[in-house]
Amino acid sequence: MIGNIRMISRENALGILRDSGCSEKVIAHCVAVAAVALEIAQGLKDEGMDVDIGLVEIGGLLHDLGRAKTHGMDHAIAGAEIAAGHGIDTAVIEIIRRHIGAGITREEAKAMGLPDDDYAPVTMEQKIVSHADNLIKGTERIPFEMRIRKMKEKNVDNAVIERYQALAREVGVY
Repeated sequence: MIGNIRMISRENALGILRDSGCSEKVIAHCVAVAAVALEIAQGLKDEGMDVDIGLVEIGGLLHDLGRAKTHGMDHAIAGAEIAAGHGIDTAVIEIIRRHIGAGITREEAKAMGLPDDDYAPVTMEQKIVSHADNLIKGTERIPFEMRIRKMKEKNVDNAVIERYQALAREVGVY
């Protein structure tokens, strides 16, 4: 149990994804992200860091819940709303809301037409899921260096690339 709301099981999380209308492709992606997130979390825990493994798993499974409604950047907001409607713990909701990219600043959110807020991951569990999502394309793990190279090829702003790199350093996975 986290906070005042019960933590859900893996099976419940998968059921919520299906019941909410996520495609099997999205669900497979969520399972792959959760697996990488668990790997990262366990590595950090083995190094003595206090990481909530259960929270990372459920957050990884539900991070793209909002793709049941939209495939735009606003899927994080839609997912947080769906999760809240299911009574899911706020710690999981915050992972869903803050997983996009390596975090989106308030200014970037405004420019994207998202609600005025800061969407940067704050807790280690949020950072782990966000980074794990950056390492998975579809269901395949991609090298972090490839992610950065593709961002540079697309002329992504250097500040955004630096944020990706900083997140990778913080969770110890490049």
